[in-house]
Amino acid sequence: MSEHYYTASPSSAHDERRVTLKALGNELTFITDAGVFSRDGLDRGTELLLEALPALSGRVLDLGCGWGPVGVALGKRYPQLEIVMTDINQRAVALARRNLEANGVRAEVVQGDGFESVTGGFDAIVTNPPIRAGKAVIYGLFAGARDHLNPGGALYLVIRKQQGAPSALKYLKTLYGEAEIIDRGSGFHVICAK
Repeated sequence: MSEHYYTASPSSAHDERRVTLKALGNELTFITDAGVFSRDGLDRGTELLLEALPALSGRVLDLGCGWGPVGVALGKRYPQLEIVMTDINQRAVALARRNLEANGVRAEVVQGDGFESVTGGFDAIVTNPPIRAGKAVIYGLFAGARDHLNPGGALYLVIRKQQGAPSALKYLKTLYGEAEIIDRGSGFHVICAK
């Protein structure tokens, strides 16, 4: 099986790149690398997810943080947030730590598969889930998110329509009290489940 961005220990040769992007009203600089998701910059789905988020408060989990665009952007925009970032990919976790420091953002970054290294409850969980890992993995993350949300908390996620957004929405409605599309564009749906 070939290596994917959700591989715990990528073996691909390093190929670091510097990318600059605007997110949530701030210009941010990042280092990306081979073996991580969207190494050439912010993908359209994550961009749409960030744009659709309401103002957040409390404790927030960036689930599958990759090189850190969501956690860094949220931390820069809302410095009062308590942010935890997690990813299975060790290379991504190292990049996220570097990118937090480079942008002057404070957050905790942990390496682990899904929720295995995460403790406590969250007021919001934000994710662009690893669709290519398969439905069983993705739906497991949705169920895990429900179990890690504080009362009144919400899961925010983005999925392409043709990669299962309608069926994901249907499944989320069985897990949560409510689930709805809060934005869409470029074939992506941003879903909020509470």
